[in-house]
Amino acid sequence: MRRFLVLIAGFAAFARSSNECDSNTCDIENMGGVKRAFQLRGGHWETVDPYHFVAFHADRYPVGMPNGGVDGALLRGRSLGSDFSGKDGWSMYHGEEGNIPGFPKHPHYGFETVSIVQHGLIDHSDSLGSCGRFGNGDVQWMTAGNGVQHSEMFPLRSTTEPNPMEMFQIWLNLPSKSKRAPPNYKMLWAEDILNKTSNDGTAVKVVADASMVAKDDEPRTPPPDSWAADPSHNTAIHVVTIPKGGVYTLPPLKCDRDEVSRVVYFYKGDGAIEVAGDVHQPRTGIELDPTVGVTVKSVDATAHLLLLQGKKINEPSYHHGPFLGNTQADVMDAMKRYRETLYGGWPWKSDGPVHNLKRGRFAKYVDGTVVERD
Repeated sequence: MRRFLVLIAGFAAFARSSNECDSNTCDIENMGGVKRAFQLRGGHWETVDPYHFVAFHADRYPVGMPNGGVDGALLRGRSLGSDFSGKDGWSMYHGEEGNIPGFPKHPHYGFETVSIVQHGLIDHSDSLGSCGRFGNGDVQWMTAGNGVQHSEMFPLRSTTEPNPMEMFQIWLNLPSKSKRAPPNYKMLWAEDILNKTSNDGTAVKVVADASMVAKDDEPRTPPPDSWAADPSHNTAIHVVTIPKGGVYTLPPLKCDRDEVSRVVYFYKGDGAIEVAGDVHQPRTGIELDPTVGVTVKSVDATAHLLLLQGKKINEPSYHHGPFLGNTQADVMDAMKRYRETLYGGWPWKSDGPVHNLKRGRFAKYVDGTVVERD
């Protein structure tokens, strides 16, 4: 229960900060297709409807112990169970058992999580009995819908070399008609995801984009209850690498200016980018007018971007930690059901299960189907 209260407090703070800004971060530009630019603070960034939250984790984990955990001598001075310190370049987060970093069991209701793991591995387990291991380019797309518990642990499999982790977790809201959808998850495996490289070397990893991925291209499409499953919603999630002098182009959309949100997050780079004639430094978010075509050029070094785009849901929103509803009554009901049912219970012996460290990437789905990848 103590961990759950800590999780609630943490999620509430992150979700609250994700949609707030001050005079230093909300400078309206309204020129050349750029609506405004804002600073990316810490690892949790401001978002715009239909997105509720985005977290970026970049951890330089050390050599692992035989159980996949951290050497206990390296944990001195950390607040185990709630370590977001970044000490020595990494955090334990809510991981404690076995000295394994990550996020032990916790609930979600009313939205989706899109977990994009660029480097490292995540062990997933949930209250439906599903589980898996994914990473090194994979994406897990989980529809929490009517409510699910899951854990996300970061096993350190290498006992001879460091175990770097880099990932995004995006919370994509669900409209009221889908908030009670049955919970489920889908894997978008690295080898199936569409990757496009232009002549200048600009590389685009297409996590979602109906303009680039056909609706019947099942290995690359979002889950059926997702807001992103409807092509008319213009949902796009890209992870972009632009070499020096390279260009990333966003075409204009046929929509009203405020109907669709389009935000580029310049999260990493050793130099500046130029967007519609304006120069921006790393750790900047740039909200764009979707009706205007925009080019992003890397001026003097490789630049790394995340694009979040989508039609706004435009419904009332109320959240408390990892419960996201339309009204306070909706959220209170979701929390009541969680207390009474634990969203199906917890069929695992540990709050933060770690799978056999010799096993490769895999997914076991709620229907019992098992997919092995390596």
